[in-house]
Amino acid sequence: MQEKDMVMDVLSGVKSSIGSYAKIISETKNQNLRQTYQQMRDGDEKFQYDLFKIAEKKGYYIMGPQATKEQCTSMKQTLNASSSKNASNSKVSSTR
Repeated sequence: MQEKDMVMDVLSGVKSSIGSYAKIISETKNQNLRQTYQQMRDGDEKFQYDLFKIAEKKGYYIMGPQATKEQCTSMKQTLNASSSKNASNSKVSSTR
């Protein structure tokens, strides 16, 4: 197995674990356990970013073109509208 393949495999695995931590954290009531998972997630996020920077420097990970300011603004507006809609729907659901 080539170094590039190993690095990309680790990046993929860490990304997956970060997503799993988010779900676990949102479902954990015990504050001590929740904090432990948050620390683990934070550590994995730092590791993932550090490894990404190495992969990018070696040319293993090539980013697409950077979004324009207009694209960022449009996406932010879309996400905010979706978030507001979801919040309204959850209020309606909880009153039924």
